[in-house]
Amino acid sequence: MSRLVIVSNRVADLRQSTQSGGLAVGLADALRERGGVWFGWSGKTVPQRPANAAVDEIGNVVMVAADMTPRDHKEYYVGYANSVLWPMFHYRLDLVKFRPAYFEGYRRVNEYFARLLVPHLREGDLIWVQDYHLILAGLHLRRLGCRQRLGFFLHIPLPPPEMLSASPNHRELIEGLLAYDVVGFQTSADAGNFKHYLESTGLAEIVDEDHVRYEGRIIVAKRFPIGIDVDSFAAMSSNSPDDVRIDAMRRDMLGRKQIIGVDRLDYSKGLPDRFRAFSRMLERHPDMEKKVTFLQIAPPTREDVEAYSEIRTELEGLTGAINGRFSDFNWTPIRYIHRSVPREKLAALFRASRVGLVTPLRDGMNLVAKEFIAAQDGANPGVLVLSQFAGAAEELQEALIVNPYDTDGTADTIREGLEMPLEERCERHEALLARIRKQDARAWLTAFLRDLDGKADAPPANDGNNLPDITIPAA
Repeated sequence: MSRLVIVSNRVADLRQSTQSGGLAVGLADALRERGGVWFGWSGKTVPQRPANAAVDEIGNVVMVAADMTPRDHKEYYVGYANSVLWPMFHYRLDLVKFRPAYFEGYRRVNEYFARLLVPHLREGDLIWVQDYHLILAGLHLRRLGCRQRLGFFLHIPLPPPEMLSASPNHRELIEGLLAYDVVGFQTSADAGNFKHYLESTGLAEIVDEDHVRYEGRIIVAKRFPIGIDVDSFAAMSSNSPDDVRIDAMRRDMLGRKQIIGVDRLDYSKGLPDRFRAFSRMLERHPDMEKKVTFLQIAPPTREDVEAYSEIRTELEGLTGAINGRFSDFNWTPIRYIHRSVPREKLAALFRASRVGLVTPLRDGMNLVAKEFIAAQDGANPGVLVLSQFAGAAEELQEALIVNPYDTDGTADTIREGLEMPLEERCERHEALLARIRKQDARAWLTAFLRDLDGKADAPPANDGNNLPDITIPAA
């Protein structure tokens, strides 16, 4: 079995028994099974780049952590990755802040990471690069002589060609993706946008639904929908902490139902629109006053990017305005928590909620939707209200699908979920649970690694000998 090399913006801490999310756990398990390397940024900024990355061995896994300079962090991470790629890939061109120095920093750090990784590679390794921060890492690895199989997975959406072209460097980004042997996307729409770009520019040939040809090489380019560890999350949800259990008992005594939303504080999540839809539901259905509470958990993220401080201010204002308008001395309609909550408690809160509100304006997949389903009591399940613009909507067809831009429509659908009869709730939940079990985290890992190993049915695989002979000057 080939070793696995994971490359991500941040290196995980495998000494932690539980990572922050199911994805990190799944990748860590695959690494332990195969042995290999996890490479990424250490999280530290230093005045000058060190010549080598820090190395830590944990069993059969080598953790390789690279430091970067404040300039690298500003231009690569805050600049191009999160002020250009993130808004552009989430269809928010109005928030793109392009600077030529940002792309230079992005290219520079991708090359730097590639150089630091090369000494830790072995012949026959499978190298799997994760997400939008490191699109160009594979191209630089090729230029440094790597002939191992390279895979890339994009965890966020890929916009259509006309939107992608908003970046002056769009062609180099796509050429970066074409350096890989396998390019994975969350949805069919994202994979389709990639192929539309190739067709519209003539950059590569579409061979069939899952393969493209570029410079004599066959590249897998298709959907690999990500999933969760369903049984693990379901088990967590059944062990409610005392405070969650007492809160649920109090609501039951008062005849109140809970709506829950759990999202990083990010403009792509549609949180202000969600708050307005909840407020509109109370306006349109005054009989729901004092019968429902909305709990929104929104941990901070990327606070050094201006757009995120703006959305925090907006949400705090909306929370105060809505509560000021509707609350009574013994009822507060919105409870807004701006901090992280342990996954074990989140699972129990999902189980105690009648409606899960997952309404991003654009999302790659959104695993919260799948976690909400996994957490439910099958005998008395809650209802998932899901945005049509979440990648998960492509799979989770039995959810109540909404357009988050349609405030009145979303408001009425929230009411529908709150009032849905038990029989219909059970039928929908059973179907949704079957879907997330079929496409769980293990299925995602297995499918991607099968293609990366070159073992899936496909046109003739690359042996590395027909890769272009490219060199790159020394740093």
